[in-house]
Amino acid sequence: MKKNWHEVTADKAHISKEKAKARELKNSPWWRQKLKEGICHYCGGKFPEEELTMDHIVPIARGGKSNKGNVVVSCFNCNQNKGLDTPVDSILDKIFKKGSE
Repeated sequence: MKKNWHEVTADKAHISKEKAKARELKNSPWWRQKLKEGICHYCGGKFPEEELTMDHIVPIARGGKSNKGNVVVSCFNCNQNKGLDTPVDSILDKIFKKGSE
């Protein structure tokens, strides 16, 4: 069973600033090209642009930044399933799940 706890470290000012940066990044040629490629970073599926979202690998709410090194193209389902998880959270979830089998 997936644990639903997360340490939220970002303050409201950080969140506001990074959301503004994300809006700017969404208008960049780099991001438009990523959307045209249509590949979800997580599941590898191919999707039309309108079914893709910007996902922060380290979520803004957990101190993540809106920059090219921290955002990826994600399908809606993968983005929703990831929630506030980081890559470390995903690895730990797999370890704990494997250990409980």
